[in-house]
Amino acid sequence: MTVSTQGIELSTGSKVWRSAVELLSSMRFAIALLTVICIASIIGTVLKQHEPFGNYVNQFGPFWAEVFQRASLFNVYSAWWFLLILAFLVLSTSLCVARNAPKILVDLRSYKENIREQSLKAFSHKAQGTLDDMPGDAARRLGALLVSGGWKVKLQSRETTRGTGWMLAAKAGAANKLGYIAAHSAIVLVCLGGLLDGDLVVRAQMLFADKSPFKGGGLIADVPDTHRLSERNPTFRGNLMVAEGTQSSTAILNQSDGILLQELPFAIELKKFIVEYYSTGMPKLFASDIVIHDKETGEKTTARVEVNHPASYKGIEIYQSSFDDGGSALTFKALPLRANGAAFDLRGIVGGSSVVTADTLKQADELVVEYTGLRVINVENLSADVGSKTDVRGVDLRSALEAQMGAANKTKEGKNLRNIGPSFSYKLRDKAGQAREFNNYMVPVDLGDGTPVFLLGMRESPSESFRYLRVPADAEGSLEGFLQLSRALADPVLRAEAVKRYSAKAIDAKRPDLTAQLEGSAGRALTLFAGSSGKTAGLQAISDFIEANVPEAERSKAGEVLVRILNGVLFELAQLGREKAGLKPLPTDGATQNFMTQAVLALSDVPLYPAPFVLSLTDFTQVQASVFQVARAPGKTVVYLGCALLIFGVFAMLYVRERRLWIWLEPAEARGGATSATMALSTNRKTMDVDKEFDHLKRRMLARKE
Repeated sequence: MTVSTQGIELSTGSKVWRSAVELLSSMRFAIALLTVICIASIIGTVLKQHEPFGNYVNQFGPFWAEVFQRASLFNVYSAWWFLLILAFLVLSTSLCVARNAPKILVDLRSYKENIREQSLKAFSHKAQGTLDDMPGDAARRLGALLVSGGWKVKLQSRETTRGTGWMLAAKAGAANKLGYIAAHSAIVLVCLGGLLDGDLVVRAQMLFADKSPFKGGGLIADVPDTHRLSERNPTFRGNLMVAEGTQSSTAILNQSDGILLQELPFAIELKKFIVEYYSTGMPKLFASDIVIHDKETGEKTTARVEVNHPASYKGIEIYQSSFDDGGSALTFKALPLRANGAAFDLRGIVGGSSVVTADTLKQADELVVEYTGLRVINVENLSADVGSKTDVRGVDLRSALEAQMGAANKTKEGKNLRNIGPSFSYKLRDKAGQAREFNNYMVPVDLGDGTPVFLLGMRESPSESFRYLRVPADAEGSLEGFLQLSRALADPVLRAEAVKRYSAKAIDAKRPDLTAQLEGSAGRALTLFAGSSGKTAGLQAISDFIEANVPEAERSKAGEVLVRILNGVLFELAQLGREKAGLKPLPTDGATQNFMTQAVLALSDVPLYPAPFVLSLTDFTQVQASVFQVARAPGKTVVYLGCALLIFGVFAMLYVRERRLWIWLEPAEARGGATSATMALSTNRKTMDVDKEFDHLKRRMLARKE
């Protein structure tokens, strides 16, 4: 039997109806739908799903982001068109199976023993011979041989002009036809499982049970019932975040236009979250020790959830998805980078916020500090290549490519992986609602040049990378030395005194006439650098001054002179600042020189830092949280069954050859007591193995007794 690719052909009804039924039940339509689903699945795999719409706008632009959103490409697997195609595929494949399965089952039971003896001579694999025993005895003997070889045999006797003849019909490899039914049934089962475990049931509840996504904010307890799904919801898949020492029983189901809350029949309490790291800083193990509290009975069940090792309770699977901060307590020292303002203390928790009043900031408007994250371990590559970059998290693309490409004997070298301590992130939001994000490290980091620096990161939007201001640490490993220099730079009296001290040391006592000239140059350079006489400050202000006042041919030399003078005056200014604070003078050694070099660069960049203060983390108490994925998936068993059938079906169709063998036995004309035999073999695939098998059968079946 040959499986037809045509659909069901009705004999009644209109032409349009008959054509539609034929198309829907045809194999070509099912293959087309399967192709579309494969393409949609590729899109859903490549394109991140269920991200905030702003992320897509940053990635694709507002026009294409809107187009993709209308096409539901950001939630492919729950899109109406995807579910509709899936439903049509189930229907089309089911009709294909229903149309062909009865024919296949009839064909499996049939031995086709009624074939005419003359038809055997038309087969490509045929042979004739003469046997010594009578037709009936030969038929029973050959049948026994075939049965011992795994064939199924049926004998039929026929009356001929020569006497009673026997048709021996045998078949093997019937699983090939069963493979067709299994493979196509598997597609139906997998699609049904996908529909059951997808958003179809949830969407049905939104359509018919007056449920709608919640788009607001606030506490979960305050969300109305119209946004909540019942504990008896037959299928769902949501996320649940539980902090250490707390418990939760409400999962969140993300929708394209909001969220739905799924009530669970139990509460999950997180006793302890465990995370282990590789030397590269990548997490090696996520594990959560939990207690499951049954709402109905009050029973407590302890369990451990790891990645790929979920816990199960009342038909709901609990998977370890990720981890987050559960509200760590943070203690800060807010330090003004500029002269105005005074240091003050702040306390908060991750996920919370604090208001800094205008009086505290000594400015017109207040600011809101939103604490967004704490990361205790930061393993970074501090090799020379990476350490030379502005962004501490920068990647050397050329080195990365050379490490992955080229000769096979190349090795990845130059890595200097080191844990550089905790980091924390926060946002500063103004009264207009605009926010900038900051990411600072708790302790100073040596980037390879011997000068530990505090890394103060900032970015305008989440689509950007952090840019880091590098502030040198003093001998005590704090920011105070740099802040003293910054305050001294803003004091005109100290600037004037530093200019006089520098001039007195730099001018030879025999040339007092040069003192006034040097003081003028030093004072001008320091004033420009401090930003007191113009809008710009730092090294950029000096560069602008040189371009405006010095001929192009002399700019390089003038720049070197002014920078040398500036460095000397700033060193005297640092000494004055320490003297004013009652501290010992800085020693004139290599460490001080490195500190001053980095301090000059940092002071030049401070005016570009868009915040009146910087937060320095002084203490923290970490509270971890575990993010679970909870799922009730009745379609999982259906999908597993479908996968098993698909494996069986594919192997049966590819590796099992259906063969049918006929041997016609009748009394021979020329010799009494002898039997004339005609043998033919049919198979669904013609291969060299079939030729070898037929030769073997021919030698065995048609061999005459010695």
